[in-house]
Amino acid sequence: MRIIALSTLKAFWESNPKYNDAKDQTLAWYRIALQADWDNPAQVKAEFRSASILKDGRAVFNIAGNKYRLVVWINYAYRIIYIRFIGTHAQYDRIDVQTI
Repeated sequence: MRIIALSTLKAFWESNPKYNDAKDQTLAWYRIALQADWDNPAQVKAEFRSASILKDGRAVFNIAGNKYRLVVWINYAYRIIYIRFIGTHAQYDRIDVQTI
């Protein structure tokens, strides 16, 4: 899969020293997703059991022991993952996952 954009993840853990614990976990997710070849949401769920699959290609991943949330939009036909959001649960609660 092609992932747009790693810089979003990097900006998150560099934005605040207390988010440094997300670095290794997000990079691990990134490496797995980069090597994946997902055709459909079921394949995402098989790879990441704790992922929440939403409508319209959206998925939410738990990062660092469920401390952070990563929201992506997946275009299965073109094998592209767009990183839409990464943040704490409190930050996640303030967004609309379907429109971000």
